[in-house]
Amino acid sequence: MQHNIAILIPCYNEKLTIQKVIHDYRKVLPEADIYVYDNNSTDNTAEIAYHGGAIVRHEYRQGKGNVIRTMFRDIEADCYLMIDGDDTYPAENAREMCQLVLDGKADMVIGDRLSSTYFTENKRPFHNFGNDIVRKAINKLWHPKEPILDVMTGYRAFSPLFVKTFPILSQGFEIETEMTIHALDKNFMLKSIPVQYRDRPEGSESKLNTYSDGLKVLLTIFNLYRDYKPMHFFGWVAGILFILSLLLFVPVFIDYVDTGLVPRFPTFIASAVLMVMTLLSLSSGLILDTNAKNSRKNFEIQMNIIRMMLKHE
Repeated sequence: MQHNIAILIPCYNEKLTIQKVIHDYRKVLPEADIYVYDNNSTDNTAEIAYHGGAIVRHEYRQGKGNVIRTMFRDIEADCYLMIDGDDTYPAENAREMCQLVLDGKADMVIGDRLSSTYFTENKRPFHNFGNDIVRKAINKLWHPKEPILDVMTGYRAFSPLFVKTFPILSQGFEIETEMTIHALDKNFMLKSIPVQYRDRPEGSESKLNTYSDGLKVLLTIFNLYRDYKPMHFFGWVAGILFILSLLLFVPVFIDYVDTGLVPRFPTFIASAVLMVMTLLSLSSGLILDTNAKNSRKNFEIQMNIIRMMLKHE
């Protein structure tokens, strides 16, 4: 049975590498359709991709998240392989990654750079540090059965079920973090495969800003942890507020026991306010946790409907 594989390449100013990327992946997956979505490039990336045999389309909203959103909406396939156009991911693992999806063994296959050559090939030390921080944060907060080894890799394969049920909210480079957390929260099947990584060739510049994009990724983790695990999030907030309240209240209470007076009345009021905030935080966590569970139930129903629709196509 011939499967329809779509190779997705979001591009912004990749004229130095895009032709080689198309050639390498066509050699490994000759039956696949290769889509290059040009994201307002100021060079001739789109023209080179077109002459290289790719299906070229345009996304005029700037940002990788916007490009992936349009790709996922527009393209129909049995397996989706997402790569970058900068020639940092060799094509040798593409067939294996796609086969895991086509065999029903994974909804998302992660091309894990960090377990192979990333830390030696990548010449930007803060990128190394940031990748490590993000990976540890997600494993600590979500406790996956198997640790996620690379969160921010742009080399992934997806099932149609994941692609058509993933609500993309990010606009930029935080999209990979959002994908990973969504997959963990919704219990999709994940697989990681070590892949070789090579740094960009000379003259090719990264579009990722170490500090501003790194901050966006951390904020994405923070926001999704609050949204997906509200009881854990607000429980921690309530615990901190409760401890602060006790620290203020205990000395006042001791003075009251000893003298029958409350000499530090503002401290007592501050303690009471913190305790009220503790109760409010717990209440918020309980309410939002119920909403999150109902959302998961609705999501499961929607997945069943989409799965049936995909089978009938």
